[in-house]
Amino acid sequence: MPAPVKTTLKPAARPIVKTAATAKPASFVKFSDKLTDSITDITKIIEQNKEMIDSIQEIAIELTSSIGSLHTLTVKYARIANQILDVLLPILKNLPVVPKNVMALLVNLESITQKIIDNETSTAKTITDVRSGLNTGDVNKIRGHADQLKNVTQSISAMLPK
Repeated sequence: MPAPVKTTLKPAARPIVKTAATAKPASFVKFSDKLTDSITDITKIIEQNKEMIDSIQEIAIELTSSIGSLHTLTVKYARIANQILDVLLPILKNLPVVPKNVMALLVNLESITQKIIDNETSTAKTITDVRSGLNTGDVNKIRGHADQLKNVTQSISAMLPK
């Protein structure tokens, strides 16, 4: 039996035409790679500053607790002072021996103690919510009270002698 004959056919030469489907895609940066790189960078920054972040949180918790204690103490003595002034002021107003500047000072003191008492509930709530947010890591509880804390600070600052 004779060996089969192999025939080799050369394909006809075709011109190379690049279409949108066959063209090599242009080089581009993938969004997912960019986001992954950003997240990796953020993670590294947080890890590098972990001790500082945790220390700031711990200090904020302690400061909030201290302010809460000072607030409780201030309200306690403001109530006592206010009760005394409620009794004394009407009597002292009728005494001609009390100098006007002393009367003005006592009236001012009564006004300050009353402001402290009037703001007790909202200030206590703000302090409690901020402390809770710091303890639980709830940023929304903390963020929601930044303006209220500024108001508390401004109120206290306004009462301080100049």
